[in-house]
Amino acid sequence: MDQTAKSAVIAGKEHWTRKGDVKLFLWEKKAVDGKGARGTVIFVHGSSMASQPTFDLHVPGRADSSVMDWFAERGFNTWCIDMEGYGRSDKSRDIYFDIANGADDLEAASDYITKSTGVKKFMVYGISSGALRAAMFAERHPDRVSRLALDAFVWTGKGSPTLEERAKKLDQWKANKRRPIDRAFMHSIFNRDHPGCAEQSVIEVFADEVLKLDDSVPTGTYLDMCAKLPVVDPAKITAATVIMRGQWDGIAGMEDLLDFFSRLPNPDKQFAVMAGISHASFQQINYRTVYHILHSFFTQPEPIYRG
Repeated sequence: MDQTAKSAVIAGKEHWTRKGDVKLFLWEKKAVDGKGARGTVIFVHGSSMASQPTFDLHVPGRADSSVMDWFAERGFNTWCIDMEGYGRSDKSRDIYFDIANGADDLEAASDYITKSTGVKKFMVYGISSGALRAAMFAERHPDRVSRLALDAFVWTGKGSPTLEERAKKLDQWKANKRRPIDRAFMHSIFNRDHPGCAEQSVIEVFADEVLKLDDSVPTGTYLDMCAKLPVVDPAKITAATVIMRGQWDGIAGMEDLLDFFSRLPNPDKQFAVMAGISHASFQQINYRTVYHILHSFFTQPEPIYRG
């Protein structure tokens, strides 16, 4: 398919499942071929926004802004989930909604998808704290993850200027289970590392869609990333894995990621540095680079000979 072609409008379908008494929202976009022969992808959002603005964004004049549509056009069934405390999912519990809770959400979501579709093994992409949720899910449930993509990931926090700054507000994260977000905060995501990596028009549409769903988000992932790292063990992640790191990402320290990468036991692994990209990679000017890397990894043939 022509990479420059404008995405077709692909109908999405909402789903709901439960994690105990907690109601979780899922969003599905099926492969346009009706088969989904390429597999099923679960997209996992980060700390400050729900799933649909991140993975099913539509920006006038910007073709292929929805990564879910892009992958659906290429034969993948795609899903995303609002973690508990975000978006359309339940926000009623008086808890921090930390990374472990997000991994619980992925367990519940994968249970639901399996029951609905029969698919038992998934390709999983997570970004920022969503990458930590995805990694923890893969560690807990190696039988459910065929290929794992960790974007804007952090392991110990070493070499992360963003987390160093964020840790200065640790008492604030401990004292409040939610933190307010507004348009100025959304702009800061794109300006803190290397301004200019994203077009202003995209930032504004992204902010519009995020703020339609939330005016505050949980502090649990911030608390974990500032005070509790590491929360995953690379030696226990057995899925084929790609680490995706934006050139100017202030969350993902290069040395930290390379150390994590070296400890992954599966030799089917890749490390990709994405030129001209900071954080929130799908909203960057170079978003097609991100799509290409992810698509290449998800369509890579499984090794026949392993020695």
